Amino acid sequence: MKPNPTKSRFRTLMEILGVSTKLGLTSFGGPVAHLAYFKDEYIDRRKWLDDKMYADIIALCQFLPGPASSQVGISIGMLRGGLLGGLMSWFGFTVPSIIVLVVFAMLYQTFTLDEAGFIHSLKIVAAAVVLHALIGLGKKLTPDKTRLAIAVVAAMVMLIYPSAWMQIVVILTAGLLGLKLFSEKAESKVQPFSVSITKRAGMMSLGTLITLLIVLPILTRMTDDPLLSMFDTFFRVGSLVFGGGHVVLPMIEREVVPTGWLSPDEFLAGYGMAQAVPGPLFTFSSYLGTMIDGLIGAVVATVGIFLPSFLLIIAALPFLNELRNRASFQGILMGVNASVVGILLAAFYDPVLISSIFDASDFALAVILFALLNVWKLPAWMIVLIGVAGGYVFQFI
Repeated sequence: MKPNPTKSRFRTLMEILGVSTKLGLTSFGGPVAHLAYFKDEYIDRRKWLDDKMYADIIALCQFLPGPASSQVGISIGMLRGGLLGGLMSWFGFTVPSIIVLVVFAMLYQTFTLDEAGFIHSLKIVAAAVVLHALIGLGKKLTPDKTRLAIAVVAAMVMLIYPSAWMQIVVILTAGLLGLKLFSEKAESKVQPFSVSITKRAGMMSLGTLITLLIVLPILTRMTDDPLLSMFDTFFRVGSLVFGGGHVVLPMIEREVVPTGWLSPDEFLAGYGMAQAVPGPLFTFSSYLGTMIDGLIGAVVATVGIFLPSFLLIIAALPFLNELRNRASFQGILMGVNASVVGILLAAFYDPVLISSIFDASDFALAVILFALLNVWKLPAWMIVLIGVAGGYVFQFI
């Protein structure tokens, strides 16, 4: 009997949805930790991509505006299962935190987790996971002294000047250094990957993004529709914010607080809650949308802020295969990947380490979790459960 391609595709999509949902329920700690969880689940355990391909996708997403970790997850889903695979990957990874934040918005007056002890335990888990990923990526992406030096300098610059614009400068500088220093080290033939998106579809996706950025503000002024205005606001933020979730705070605050959509206290309460849930920090938009206009507002804000990520990934992936076989592009990626290690190292210190390790018991728990992850190879979701339980145990020691 011949295999049923429809059934096989459905099984693949359900696998993507199942794995990404597990990550969406357990990936605490922000974008740096998310990349670590992805590597553990998608690369180390399931072998959906090799380390080099994963590193190249991270480097590509660092160049793009929007939530880098979400874009990496969407890319992996698209490579595994096409456009629907990307949607399933995003849905599973994102929806759990959307649900929590929408409920929190509805119960804003009474529902608070600001002082919950398990939040601190989750930060310790994130420290162990990020260190594990940092060591793994460091071995792969900085194998020689030159690339290690780029990583060290990138970390130093980001620690001294921690801003989204400086991150862009660091990545671009590292790419130029890579072009000059590493093009001769490029592999003659890089392992190709299969992507079902055509170059024509990629160009159409980029055109759609540019068109919406131009047309939406015009339509908003012409119609004065509040939902359209909200969609325009969040679409523009999702299209123009570089540096990930934390950078979205000041930009989106200027859009929603001065306009009277939310009070400063309502805004900060939601942002604090967004820090306590797994998944991408851009789901903060779901809270804001709910506060502004209920469930329909949540849908409009969420779609608005994440749609640019889909359009950008669809535009970029069809061209990545061809670019990866060019020596000059490989050299650029070598430099960028080395700088990413340095950026992750800086992020491991601030905000991961300084917001999680306060005393000897915190450090002890982090060491235990790191050993379980690095030596005993326990899955990340189990590390989350052990970390939360261990946090409560250590309170009584």
